[in-house]
Amino acid sequence: MASLTPIPVEQLIARPVALWAPNWLLLTSGDFAAGHYNTMTVAWGTLGMMWNLPVAQVVVRPVRYTYEFMEQYPTFTLTAFPGKYRKALTLLGARSGRGFDKIAAAGLTPIAASQAAAPSFAEATLLIECRKIYSQDFDPARFLDARIPRQYPQKDYHRVYYGEILAVSGTEQYLAP
Repeated sequence: MASLTPIPVEQLIARPVALWAPNWLLLTSGDFAAGHYNTMTVAWGTLGMMWNLPVAQVVVRPVRYTYEFMEQYPTFTLTAFPGKYRKALTLLGARSGRGFDKIAAAGLTPIAASQAAAPSFAEATLLIECRKIYSQDFDPARFLDARIPRQYPQKDYHRVYYGEILAVSGTEQYLAP
């Protein structure tokens, strides 16, 4: 179990591409206190500034069970893990949580986050808590690069969500000196 320290968002140190891929994050939405939440592994997204706010941007296809939670609940979390949890993250990205407790099967321990209703995980080394501030469906007519449509052979375009970063906590590797 990692011990996480609060990190002011402007002091967060992360390798912005490697954080998403090849390392992956868990995107979790729902309400921990009510026991109603789901998580999925994500490798696409961004961290940055938008509308003078620190934001995390994530994308979810409507066919994913987590999409229902992202639509219903106002907050979400992003969590990073050490490499030894790769098998757990693989399972969480490959299996649906609909009718199956994939979090328990992955061996992770959900815990309360400080600002978001969505949970964190005791094994995480980084927690980013967000409140949704914008969403929109991708419009394939707006793709400007021919490589992008190849990501959607079934035309199941993502919905993009921007979340204002409310709180960050992590191990010392994520804290600027």
